[in-house]
Amino acid sequence: MKLPLALMTQRAEEAALLRSAEVEAERIVAVLRIAVALGLMLAMVLAVESVRVIEEPHLRRQVGLAAVTMLSYLAVGLLIYWAVGKQLFKPWMIWLAVFADCAFLLLNTFLSLLNTGVPGGALFAMPAVWMAPVVLAFGVLRLNPLRLAVMLVLIAAGFAWMILWQPPEAAPDLVERIRLTLDSPPNFMRLVMLFLAGGVLVVAAVRMRALLHRSIEEARQKANLTRYLPAQLASRLAGGGLEAMQEGRQQKMAILFIDIRGFTSWCEGREPQEVSRLITEFRTRVEGVAARTGGLIDKYIGDAAMVLFEGGRAAAQALVCAEGLAAQMNDWHRTREQAGDTGLGVGIGVHWGEVFSGVTGTQERLEYSVFGDTVNTAARLEQLTKAQNMMVIASADLLQAAGTEPAREGWIALPPEVLRGRSKGLALFGKLKG
Repeated sequence: MKLPLALMTQRAEEAALLRSAEVEAERIVAVLRIAVALGLMLAMVLAVESVRVIEEPHLRRQVGLAAVTMLSYLAVGLLIYWAVGKQLFKPWMIWLAVFADCAFLLLNTFLSLLNTGVPGGALFAMPAVWMAPVVLAFGVLRLNPLRLAVMLVLIAAGFAWMILWQPPEAAPDLVERIRLTLDSPPNFMRLVMLFLAGGVLVVAAVRMRALLHRSIEEARQKANLTRYLPAQLASRLAGGGLEAMQEGRQQKMAILFIDIRGFTSWCEGREPQEVSRLITEFRTRVEGVAARTGGLIDKYIGDAAMVLFEGGRAAAQALVCAEGLAAQMNDWHRTREQAGDTGLGVGIGVHWGEVFSGVTGTQERLEYSVFGDTVNTAARLEQLTKAQNMMVIASADLLQAAGTEPAREGWIALPPEVLRGRSKGLALFGKLKG
C-alpha cells in the first residue's frame, strides 16, 4: 500500500529531525568527554604529586597507561567535536563513538589487571572500573535506548570475562598490590570519576527536562488548537502540518445537523446566565454522543451543531449518533420538565454524499470547512423535521450506505422531497420523537 505524499514527507522530516538531534547529542557527549579527560588528568597529577616518589615499576607503568588512555580519550572527544562542527559527522558514526567508549573502558581495565598481575576476582579494586558510570551516563545523554542497551551488554560481558581471567603468573606480592589499589590516591581518582559521572547525569537531566518543557509547550499549543478546531483535526494538523490540510480533498462523508426547536422564543426574557447554561448543557450532551460514535464536531452555530463522520463506517456511525442524540435529547427534555423548566425538542437531519473538506485560514486563525451539496442537503433535512413532525430525518442514500433496512429498524418512509437546488425528489425516512 502506497503511503500518501504528505505522510511520506512528514516521516522524512521527522527522521531528519531525529538524526539532527542525535548528532547534536553526540556533540554534547564530545564536549563532556573532553571535560572528563581533562578532569581525570588533573586529578591524576594531584594524586601522583601527593605520593611524590613511585618506586614500584608496575605503579609507574599504571600511571603511564592511565596518561596514554586519557590523552587518547581527549583526542577522540576533540576529533568528534571538530567533525560535528565541520558537518562531517554522520549519524551512523555514533555507533563508532559508542564502541570507542566501551573499548576505552574495557581495554584500560584489562591492561590494569595485566600490568598489576592481579587476578580477575579483584577486578572491582581497579580504579579504571569506575569509569563505567561515566560511560553509561554518556549513553543516557544520547536518548537512544538501543545504544544504551548495547553499551550495557558490552560492558557487562567484558567485566564478566575479566572476572574469570587469571594472570599467567601470580605476583609474589599480590596482597600488597591489591592493598595499594585501595590506598588514598586511587580512592581519590574513584571519587573524581564518581563526581564526573554525576556531572554528566546532571547535564542529561537538564537536557531531558528541556525536552519535557518543549513537549509540554507543544501539547499546550495543540490544546489551544482544539479550541478552534475539532480535537481530531488538531492532531492531524500537529502531525501533518498546515499545508497538507490546506490542500483539501474530495471524499464521502456523513453529515449530521442538530438544532434546538423553539430556542429563540424560549430565550425571550431570560437572563444571559440561564441561556448560557442551557447551551452548555446541550453542547455537553452532543459532544458526549459524538465522541462515543466517532463523530467530529465541525462547528456550533448558536443552538445548532454540525457533526461529521468519515471512514468506512461513517454512514452507520452517523445513524447510531442520530439515534443516540434523539435518546439523549428525550432524556434532557424529561429532566427539564421534572425540574419545572420548559422541555425543549430538537430536530436532526442526516445525509451521505461527496464533499470537499479542508482547513482554511492561517496558523493564527484556522477553520475546518466542509463544502458541497451534501452539507446543504443535511441542513435542509434538519429544517424539514419541523414540517414533517419528525425528530430525525435521514436520506435513503445514508440508510443504504449504512446497510440499514428501514422497515426493520423503525424508519418511516416519507414522501420524496424536492429540496431547494435539486430537480428531483429525494427519498427520505424519519423517526418520531421517542
